[in-house]
Amino acid sequence: MLQKTTEPSLESNASATDDAQYFEYTSSANPIGAKLISRVPYHAFPATLYADGPTRVVPLDLSSELRCDGPATGPGLCASFVRIVGGESVTLSPVATSQVFYVIDGEGAASQRDAGFRFAKGDFFTFPGGAELTLRADATARLYMVNDAPLLTYLGASFGHPRFRPTLYPASRAQEELRKVSGAAAASVRNRVSILLGNANFPQTRTVTHSLWAMFGVIAPGAVQKPHRHQSIALDFISDCAPGCYTLVGTELDEHGNIRNPQRVDWTPGMAFVTPPGYWHAHFNESDANGYVIPIQDAGLQTYLRSLDIQFAR
Repeated sequence: MLQKTTEPSLESNASATDDAQYFEYTSSANPIGAKLISRVPYHAFPATLYADGPTRVVPLDLSSELRCDGPATGPGLCASFVRIVGGESVTLSPVATSQVFYVIDGEGAASQRDAGFRFAKGDFFTFPGGAELTLRADATARLYMVNDAPLLTYLGASFGHPRFRPTLYPASRAQEELRKVSGAAAASVRNRVSILLGNANFPQTRTVTHSLWAMFGVIAPGAVQKPHRHQSIALDFISDCAPGCYTLVGTELDEHGNIRNPQRVDWTPGMAFVTPPGYWHAHFNESDANGYVIPIQDAGLQTYLRSLDIQFAR
């Protein structure tokens, strides 16, 4: 038996054009240059935000500057500090595909559904979204966390299915791999002395998840790591350094390959700062100790889209 269909009334279609707009191409194709869309701001977040006090999650929220729903540290990423007093726990359930963690100090356990493992100082680990994640601290723990919840909010999307399993990157192995890279003969001429954390599920992008990139880098005493740039935002965490480490950030290079009119970010242990997409940035260590930086970026997605456009100064 044929079903009778109901045609929409002409009155209901009358509003179909209400949201339609039309723009001249050359004045609208570059909304950043035309100042139609907000730029990602420079911003630094000190370790005092999570140094003491009760168990809590501290979002590094720049949503008002970005003019987007919050919390958000960048258009597609949200970074947070997590502090968990010994014997307590926090439960996280962002609408996100990817969650990346670095353990600043302390120890405990992470669990999601039937998966889980213990964590300790210096470990990295990842969890997909789609289910509650519980972090429990045996000794007071502090963590740096980045997820891609703002991207899903912008897309109006919800979590579908996990693209990777919960994955642990123990501190001892990450530090060993970084020592190998820093001890190589070519280390002194490389633009960055770093390792990328990868996942076997993403062989094309070689990134920690399908949307996120995580790097663990060292700047040796007296070293200068020349400028480079990329179209992904970098949410940089400083795990350790001595006074005299800093980053210069700016939009242009001069004829010598140095950043013109740079913004200077002086490093302190446990701080985080934002490096906007498309900006040149260089690292300097004028101290007598190694400095360590952990940038987490949306470069997994950017690499897959073939739009990362990473460039190095000569």
